[in-house]
Amino acid sequence: MKRGFYTIMSAQFFSSLADNALFVAAVELLRTGGAPEWQRAALVPMFALFYVVLAPFVGAFADALPKGKVMFASNAIKIAGCLMMLFGSHPLIAYAVVGLGAAAYSPAKYGILTELLPASQLVKANGWIEGLTIASIILGVLLGGQLVGQQLSVALLSIDIPMLDTGVDTAAEAAIAALIVVYALAAWFNTRIPHTGVEMRPLRQDPQRGLISSTLALLPDFWACNSRLWRDKLGQISLSTTTLFWGAGGNLKFIVLAWAGVALGYNTTQASALTGVVAIGTAVGAVAASMRMRLDMATRVIPLGITMGLLLILMVFIRNIWVAIPFLILLGGLGGFLVVPMNALLQHRGHNLMGAGRSIAVQNFNEQACILGLGAFYSLSLKLGLSVFGAIIVFGVVVAGIMWIIQRWHARNCRNHGEELRHLLHIARQDTHH
Repeated sequence: MKRGFYTIMSAQFFSSLADNALFVAAVELLRTGGAPEWQRAALVPMFALFYVVLAPFVGAFADALPKGKVMFASNAIKIAGCLMMLFGSHPLIAYAVVGLGAAAYSPAKYGILTELLPASQLVKANGWIEGLTIASIILGVLLGGQLVGQQLSVALLSIDIPMLDTGVDTAAEAAIAALIVVYALAAWFNTRIPHTGVEMRPLRQDPQRGLISSTLALLPDFWACNSRLWRDKLGQISLSTTTLFWGAGGNLKFIVLAWAGVALGYNTTQASALTGVVAIGTAVGAVAASMRMRLDMATRVIPLGITMGLLLILMVFIRNIWVAIPFLILLGGLGGFLVVPMNALLQHRGHNLMGAGRSIAVQNFNEQACILGLGAFYSLSLKLGLSVFGAIIVFGVVVAGIMWIIQRWHARNCRNHGEELRHLLHIARQDTHH
């Protein structure tokens, strides 16, 4: 790997570490503030909101500027969201602002891989970047749990700045203040990311139109890119699979917290550790996929998505921690093995069809729309009176059912467009060898 790849990994690690720790802190902030269960579940779709709303613009923005600068600005927005959370804004609104920063960050984070590395290293790079991201999820949720726990929160709250009233009075607020420092560290790494030398794609400019009109002009381009990826045979298969995976996986971190509270009687600090257990399995699966899978083998992992949905249903029957740990590792492992080759295939097709930043923005739009939709569905289930166990069962049935439909769709495409698919996979195999 080129040296710049490790700088990108470092920046991604600390930014993701803070993102995941902040989720735990935000859950605790709502819990101690007396917010209902459905509001805590709504944190996940609120984080996804700007991914969906700004998807037509962030990809073009990422392609128009050096991606290190885009990532730096994105971390600054995340810091602003943390400050809003500390100084009176509703946690759901402030968390949505953090999601705004993450939405701008993602096309640059993944798009720079296709600029920096050849196609033959994309699966390996995705394996490492996803593995490191999962490591940051593990450590992030653990860090968040410890920051809101008794020992660290007391130490943080005891810090006194002379002649300055910070207004930080609770464990959750102290945790959020500490995470601002982690975001600042990630922003520093962003300044060290090298310029890849790839030609920038300037935003469409029209001197006869105002800023708003010029910005809205990006919408047709985005929808054209979205349609192009969905019409592509490999694009539609990989995009539909990764969309559903991230829709389910994005909500899984809160589902595990809620399940652990009801099934095991855990508090936020204890339950956050189990979220880390799922991430351990995902990391193992991601690394295994990066070692064993190639671009031309990616579509073979689709049935794993059905198994993940069925495992979610079985989770409600577990009441013992020693059964839960290997079960959650297995659940995460299937997800990691599924997403790495499909992600690499999607990036490869998207980069060839429309450019890295735009393809990642299309991917984010679909995946985050799925997170938003499934998260709203889960939150609404709780608001309408369904128990945590009941909501999890319905959620698992929906995930398994949609993935089964995707598998049938893929099987039909293989029959109807077999020669075209074999040709595209042959191209992917050649790119891998080169």
